[in-house]
Amino acid sequence: MAPANETAGRPLGTVLVAGLGVSGAAAARVLLARGDDVLLTDAAEPAVLAELVGAGARWLGAIGEPPEGVDLVVTSPGWRPDSPLLRIAAARGVAVIGEPELAWRLRIAAPGAEPAPWYAVTGTNGKTTTVTMLEAVLQAGGRRAVAAGNVGRPLVEVVTARDADGAPAHDAIAVELSSFQLHWSSSIAPAGACVLNVADDHVDWHGSFDAYRDAKAQLLRLAPVAVADAGDPVASSLVAAHRHPVTVTLGEPARGQLGVRAGALVDRAFSPEPAGEVLVELDALQVRGPHNTVNALAAAALARVAGVDAAAVGRGLAGFRGGAHRNVLVGSVDGIDFVDDSKATNPHAAGASLAAYPRVVWIAGGLLKGADVDPLVAAVAPRLAGVVLLGRDREVLARSLARHAPSVPRTVVPSGDDGAVTDGDSVMREVVAAAVRLARPGDTVLLAPAAASMDVFTDYAHRGRAFADAVRALG
Repeated sequence: MAPANETAGRPLGTVLVAGLGVSGAAAARVLLARGDDVLLTDAAEPAVLAELVGAGARWLGAIGEPPEGVDLVVTSPGWRPDSPLLRIAAARGVAVIGEPELAWRLRIAAPGAEPAPWYAVTGTNGKTTTVTMLEAVLQAGGRRAVAAGNVGRPLVEVVTARDADGAPAHDAIAVELSSFQLHWSSSIAPAGACVLNVADDHVDWHGSFDAYRDAKAQLLRLAPVAVADAGDPVASSLVAAHRHPVTVTLGEPARGQLGVRAGALVDRAFSPEPAGEVLVELDALQVRGPHNTVNALAAAALARVAGVDAAAVGRGLAGFRGGAHRNVLVGSVDGIDFVDDSKATNPHAAGASLAAYPRVVWIAGGLLKGADVDPLVAAVAPRLAGVVLLGRDREVLARSLARHAPSVPRTVVPSGDDGAVTDGDSVMREVVAAAVRLARPGDTVLLAPAAASMDVFTDYAHRGRAFADAVRALG
């Protein structure tokens, strides 16, 4: 690969941008600003189309194959690999990449310097929390850091941004990458890479669990340091053969690990001290639960790769407050806590959330994306006080509950596939009312759906807002 500045300035020819969501539109803008010839396609005309055409792009509408003369296709994450346009492009020898790969190729640097390093995270769950934690820690260490990728701003905007003096705007980038994005990436070489965990998810997009796992593993291939959760068998196996593996653990850390000792996070992977260095007391963290401790340890590991000292790691982690719809207490009514973890869009994430509470009325259901829910239901059955089910795949969960938690009371709210109820907010009001009938003082009503939201809601954020609104209405 050519040096970054040379690659960033080289014409790319005629580029077809397939999909004009947030990342696709950002890619088109940057390519147009460079002077590349940009073609646009999508299933329908997006709101951003007039802006991009006004800047010089050409709109092709919905097409089944790339026109002759296309040198590169930049695809959005939502486009599956078996889409006819992408299959035909690949068969013709036209490179197909995603927006993160484009960003890697277009990174800018100050004269005589290297582009800002990437510290990248993937995994089935915890990516966003870990990356935003990492952003906070890098900033506490004095870096001009930003979170980007599958969270925050598109990478292609971040890596080409300049400050008022014309220099690159950032000197470190905390990057979240999904399996979809990694599928279309080939040359990304982060300074540190982390695969938090790998569980059954997105098999419908990738075609198999092995393909999904291998997409995650792609992130580690060119990274000098690879980080994983020692408690996750798949993720830890991916880093085991790496030239510099680092794992994190909820137990006492061995050499080469970050872990927990006497109620504090301790680094024995990067510290010169044989016993390691204390980074932060667990009680100082403002996000709770074992899964968030793992996220904090992973963020700390990547920050240590970046050279952030132990004190700054501690300050950054202690100051981090978490994101919306990720285990957020939205209200307490008559002794019952209501917690929004709408971001738990698969069984693995829901399991981590449920493990944080002793007695739960669980709100679950939506689009399961082919995931197996039996292991989750069997594991969490002892802590369930009741279950309220919604969404298209609610009956899959109901059958699993009948097998593994037959004595747990449950309510099914019609939604997602019968056409009778289409307003997500009214569905959620009915769901919360049903949960209240199942709960008693001391219980937690937990929205951790283990499923995607787009059958009833616009997205997981809409689902979480509807939940919080319904809880507030109780008061």
